[in-house]
Amino acid sequence: MSELVQIVDSLENKISKLLHKLEILQQANSALENTLEVARNQFDNTNQVVSEWEEKYKSLKLANSMLGSNTNKTEAKLKINTLIRELDHCIAQLAE
Repeated sequence: MSELVQIVDSLENKISKLLHKLEILQQANSALENTLEVARNQFDNTNQVVSEWEEKYKSLKLANSMLGSNTNKTEAKLKINTLIRELDHCIAQLAE
């Protein structure tokens, strides 16, 4: 009978240790999830800033080519043609 009590005590001890390890791992997991969320937010913000700067760069490049710079003249002409087509499309829709 005492052997059975020892086995039960041993099992209770092991279960207690496992539950403690589980709690520690859950806390570590929660901390890692928080860190991941912060990193994702920073990544999204950085991507947004990069996109804004790319758009500004494109606009500046286009403005520079429209001011008479020899570089990117064809790109400026293509952009102007695209804008004209968009305007023509808008006028056609208004005329309907």
